[in-house]
Amino acid sequence: MSSRKPAARKRRLLRAEKSNRRVPAWVMIRTARAFQRHPKQRTWRRNKLKK
Repeated sequence: MSSRKPAARKRRLLRAEKSNRRVPAWVMIRTARAFQRHPKQRTWRRNKLKK
């Protein structure tokens, strides 16, 4: 991540990056694979963040 951006924006981007993870394996096992995909997961190409 480049350094020349406001701290607030950087925080937002880091938060989005952290939340963009797959469903943990233990959740899949516990729910009998009812939750395989994360509903809010996004890719950098398809879904853009609000600025």
